[in-house]
Amino acid sequence: MAVLELLHERPMHPYEMTQLMRDRHLDHRVPVKPGSLYHTVDRLLAAGHIQIVETQREGRRPERTVYALTEQGRDAFVDRAKTMLGTLANEHPEFLSGLGAMDDLGRETALEQLRMRLLQLEAKAASQEVITRRLAEELPGIYWVDWRYTTAQVRFELEWTRQLVDDITSGRLDWTARDCRPERLSPVPTGSTEDRPDDRAS
Repeated sequence: MAVLELLHERPMHPYEMTQLMRDRHLDHRVPVKPGSLYHTVDRLLAAGHIQIVETQREGRRPERTVYALTEQGRDAFVDRAKTMLGTLANEHPEFLSGLGAMDDLGRETALEQLRMRLLQLEAKAASQEVITRRLAEELPGIYWVDWRYTTAQVRFELEWTRQLVDDITSGRLDWTARDCRPERLSPVPTGSTEDRPDDRAS
């Protein structure tokens, strides 16, 4: 999806795509690796979503192939973007599984791990602030709305985890022994969304 997003702006070669992804910090949502990028480009080319429009050579540097969206690719990009923006997806963060296993770890071990997570979240939030200031100076806001969402998630998780640690240490969160846990809970109806393949880099 990231390749189609960039080519929706203008034709470019894979090296330029890689540089733009790094400059805009798209690595927070897609892996930015030249090898996987070229593989994605080949796949999109075979599918008819992009086409070769030019081959460039500067001095003794290797040739660089410039790609552009086809009409088919543009339609596919728009349809996928609308779905990703407007439809809830089933996502499964590992942190949720860790929270579910806290009682099995024990109170002190869980607190130790949560405090380690807090340190990492604090460092991540601080580094994101630096990047956010640079993005605000260099790019129009529409190009990094996704980054704003990512930083908001980190800030929320930081505050939520702080509150969780406080709830555990203060005793507000009951720590029930394994043999006291109920075997069954009443079913709760939930909405479902279909799982979809991870095509974020396409």
